Amino acid sequence: MTQKNADRITFGELARAGLRDVVRTPSLARGVGLIGASRLFKHLSIGRLVEHHARRHPHRTALRFEDEAYTYAEFNAVANRYAHVLKKSGIRSGDRVAVLVGNRSHTLMAVTAIVKLGAAAAMCNTKQRGEVLAHSLGLVEPAAVLVGDDLHEAFDEVRSGLGFDQGDRVWHVGDDSRPPDSAAYRDLTAEARSQSTANPPDTRRVDKSQAAFFIFTSGTTGMPKASVMSHTRWLRGGAGLGLAGMGLCADDALYCCLPLYHNNALTVSWGAVLCAGATMALGRKFSVSAFWDEVHRYEATAFCYIGELCRYLLRAPAGPGDRDHLVRVIIGNGLRPDIWDDFKQRFGIERVCEFYGASEGNLVFVNGFNMDRTAGFCPLSFAVVAFDPVTEAPTKDDHGRLQEVATGEVGLLLTKITSMAPFEGYTDAEASEKKLFRDAFKKGDCWFNTGDLVRDQGMRHIAFVDRLGDTFRWKGENVATTEVEKALNSHPQVAESVVYGVEVPHTDGRAGMAAITPEGDDLDWAGLAAHLQAELPAYAVPVFIRLKGEQEVTGTFKHRKVDLKKEGFAPPGDETVYWLPPGGDAYEPLTADTRRAVEQGEMSL
Repeated sequence: MTQKNADRITFGELARAGLRDVVRTPSLARGVGLIGASRLFKHLSIGRLVEHHARRHPHRTALRFEDEAYTYAEFNAVANRYAHVLKKSGIRSGDRVAVLVGNRSHTLMAVTAIVKLGAAAAMCNTKQRGEVLAHSLGLVEPAAVLVGDDLHEAFDEVRSGLGFDQGDRVWHVGDDSRPPDSAAYRDLTAEARSQSTANPPDTRRVDKSQAAFFIFTSGTTGMPKASVMSHTRWLRGGAGLGLAGMGLCADDALYCCLPLYHNNALTVSWGAVLCAGATMALGRKFSVSAFWDEVHRYEATAFCYIGELCRYLLRAPAGPGDRDHLVRVIIGNGLRPDIWDDFKQRFGIERVCEFYGASEGNLVFVNGFNMDRTAGFCPLSFAVVAFDPVTEAPTKDDHGRLQEVATGEVGLLLTKITSMAPFEGYTDAEASEKKLFRDAFKKGDCWFNTGDLVRDQGMRHIAFVDRLGDTFRWKGENVATTEVEKALNSHPQVAESVVYGVEVPHTDGRAGMAAITPEGDDLDWAGLAAHLQAELPAYAVPVFIRLKGEQEVTGTFKHRKVDLKKEGFAPPGDETVYWLPPGGDAYEPLTADTRRAVEQGEMSL
């Protein structure tokens, strides 16, 4: 299919896809049924679903992690022990418990324990440090904190400012049964050994509308926001994506090596598995060299991806593991059209269940018809509207109303807020209100601004195009330009900076680039690199830097980024651009040979 044809989807194509897909009918029916049940039953929750599987299918494998394997009965029993520890320490319904733990079996068990009590698990980004981590934790004001054994140093840096100087309600979660090194941490595993395996009675009282998780996201304001994920929305996501979209069944095993603080892991992967009563095969982290070995080891029939993961796998040398696996379906977002067909062909993937959805969003699109190069279909109300690329705001007609684009065109995606698709928002009410458009098409309506540009493909399908605003995506993470600018401007040799994302051939997302106005001459490029690496996560450190004697601003003193973005990482003329090589410790001039290697995909960033 050509790119031109891929811009639009016809009824005939959908009909043919539906006929090919009748094998999914039982899973589709279960998915629709579970979504319906989520509206009817007040106390349908994640904890109740775990208990259901433990009671009905106690010997079915719930979780595999490295050399560990847990049946649903065993998984539920450990989660119950953890829940009793937390409850005896005063954790109650409505409390928030921060989870600063990497991927491991006990993370999912601890999270289950938290939601069984009616509390909410605040899933901390394990890459955050210092002020950003403190800000994230401050948003949710946790009543307790769970900390991985490899993250004590990160938490110790901020704990005093959060009121957790002492060890009370700060638990260590380690691999196996290794105790904490510090007396300032309680040992969750040790305390749980003496607790009952019985289901806590609290679980039956958990309301479906209660918050189950807080997912931290970088929005257009820069600093992380905590988006709310209720039990209902989590279960609907699992049912819609896992059952209706992927067609998972109890015999499936889904491999996920994405971090559990990421919605693709916590909601998409685990939600799909739990709704199907299948097996979660959890990887500690993504590794190109180990990926297919782990897929084979776990006998996975599905896996979850982000676009960068697929591109890394496709770049790796061909090997016997490329086809020596049982995978029939994959789910994720960001698989770019330019590698879609090559990825399916090389690795023998029958079904790509691409989806589109934001942590804080109220709608999800899913490629439920197994069409190529689409972010999927959504039956609920949405609109793709015209926008101004300079102001990055929707354009309005003479009556002050927004205007939808024609099929095949690109616009800003808005999703309608209704009783069926509520907006649960952030912990910050003001930040929530900023994401809404009221009276957009008629008086009294309300729409969620996704901040994303998509192509309207027709037949209620969209294709993701780009992120609008002061956030860009790189290495699978959202990068807030304001935070990068803050780090740059705090360096003594930087007077002013403008940060933006630029497209680089053969990569996903946008690489960070900064236009800086230096303070004086002879900029210390090694010192600047060290400063940024200390202040920012690795994915947020700018890859490219160019020097500007004076920044261009609008009449309201806002930096103009449109032209900078258009010029990209290699602007015309003889201007010197500096770049930070992978693993490098200093910015250096981008030579013509290096630029050519980057553009041809011969050098990774």
